[in-house]
Amino acid sequence: MKRLVIFAVILLAIAGFLGWAIYQDSGYVLISYDRFRYESSFWIFLGLIACLWLLAMVLHWLLGLLHASGTLVNPWSRRHRARRVAKASRSGLRELAEGQWSHALGHLRIAAEHDRQPLVHYLGAARAASELGEHEQSDELLRQAREREPAAGLAVGLTRAQLQIARGQYSEARESLTVLHNEHPRHPYVLTLLQQLYVQLQDWPALCRLLPELRKHRVLPPARLDELELLAWTAALEQVGQVQGVTPEDAQQALNQRWQSVPSKLRNEPLLVRAFADGLSRSGADEKAEEVLHAALKRQFDDRLVERYGRVRGREPGRQLANAEAWLKAHPENPELLLALGRLSLRNEFWGKARDYLEASLRLEHRAETCAELARLLAQLGDKERSNRLFQEGLGLLDQSSANRLQVISNG
Repeated sequence: MKRLVIFAVILLAIAGFLGWAIYQDSGYVLISYDRFRYESSFWIFLGLIACLWLLAMVLHWLLGLLHASGTLVNPWSRRHRARRVAKASRSGLRELAEGQWSHALGHLRIAAEHDRQPLVHYLGAARAASELGEHEQSDELLRQAREREPAAGLAVGLTRAQLQIARGQYSEARESLTVLHNEHPRHPYVLTLLQQLYVQLQDWPALCRLLPELRKHRVLPPARLDELELLAWTAALEQVGQVQGVTPEDAQQALNQRWQSVPSKLRNEPLLVRAFADGLSRSGADEKAEEVLHAALKRQFDDRLVERYGRVRGREPGRQLANAEAWLKAHPENPELLLALGRLSLRNEFWGKARDYLEASLRLEHRAETCAELARLLAQLGDKERSNRLFQEGLGLLDQSSANRLQVISNG
């Protein structure tokens, strides 16, 4: 209210001043140019200028109002186009998350074509097209994404590799990831995808070569990396010699070469030692396998190695049996060791000792393998009745073991 009073006072003062000025002198204005001639008092001329200025302001306001109205009404205006793109983006991303591939593809393509930053929309549309089986369209969308945003080569390449893996195009995925690895050797996700792809392909030697990089760049937690390293080297050793057409000599040479490439810190791991010994046995080098297992067991007693030691045929069966019996002093109630001693006694044709070891092992742990070994020995010794019972018992244990594995798989 106070401001209004002040404004009214100022307005009256200005009007009074103008009235006084007009009363004092009306003034005179003459404008002449060629045949044009304009005459008026100064104050009328000043009022005319004020009216023209006011008219210009009104026209400017009307034109702005008409432009805003046209923007709201015209469906092809820039404002409406931006709204359509934003709506297509929101709908497409939501449909992509919901698995509505066809709708997502349509909306995301619209958003990608008109958005100034189309990368996310192109990548989402490529995924939707791939899920629909439109692989050529998916690849084309990725190509367009690379053209529109050249700096996003890594993002496009990672998406391409992921889609190729999802399609089962493992060779193509390997090529894509190899290129990315050469360009970005330290990128964690590139290394992660390579690791996953090598596991999928069961390319264990390649995974073993990648492991130092995974560890250097801390791509996986240390415990998980240790587990993966053990798995990879074990599988790499087991893979040697399984190729058809390879001679035993070549297989043994390849196995020795791979064993030499195993990191020294892992060569005492029982899983790796067992895989190496199994490979030697497959290539006909049982005597070498026995030496490897014996050396490992001298360093560290392990049930898995003891079980293998009872299977291999060393150069001197009697010495092999004596070695195993020496371990019995420290492990008198170990069922694996007693089973191995039973097998070694059979190989040395010590039937009574073999029966004692096998029965002692069976008392400690009912296993199908022990039942089978003892059943064969009893059949050879003429105890057919008990031999048949043991065979039946062994079959029951095998069935139970299979049922337990199926239960674990179904629960998992």
